[in-house]
Amino acid sequence: METSDTTTAQAPEVRTAPHEFAMQFTSTPRGARLARRLVSHRLDQWGYGYDSPVNETLTLIAAELTSNAVRHGHVPGRDFQLRLTTAPEALRIEVTDTRTEQVPPSSVHEVPGDAEVGRGLLLVARLATRWGTAPRPTAPGKIIWAELIPETGKAVHP
Repeated sequence: METSDTTTAQAPEVRTAPHEFAMQFTSTPRGARLARRLVSHRLDQWGYGYDSPVNETLTLIAAELTSNAVRHGHVPGRDFQLRLTTAPEALRIEVTDTRTEQVPPSSVHEVPGDAEVGRGLLLVARLATRWGTAPRPTAPGKIIWAELIPETGKAVHP
């Protein structure tokens, strides 16, 4: 007769720290492209696959915010910064630039159909759960941020 003295122990609950990715980029179209690609790559590493709605949405938001930083927030010789974080309730992207006088409006309205510019923040406002601006605390300029609450029911910490 065989006996087994195995005891099943509960594994301790492991809580993952919030994820964070931050990097400075050249204030050029190439820098904006690289930032967008790294956001998508980092989200994939964090469990939001390249073809997931969260990855696609935040990558599009990143593309708009970094493009605006290059086009409207560029000061010669100064770069822009991007920060991507997760928290239990939302994913957040922040893009900083060094222009203080070019603050986007707090609400975005439809642009005329024949306008060649002006749709970027409208897109961000429609895709993000919430978005806004804030002054940079440590340097001249501003932060444009957007948050996304995943609709998938998946916890933000994979």
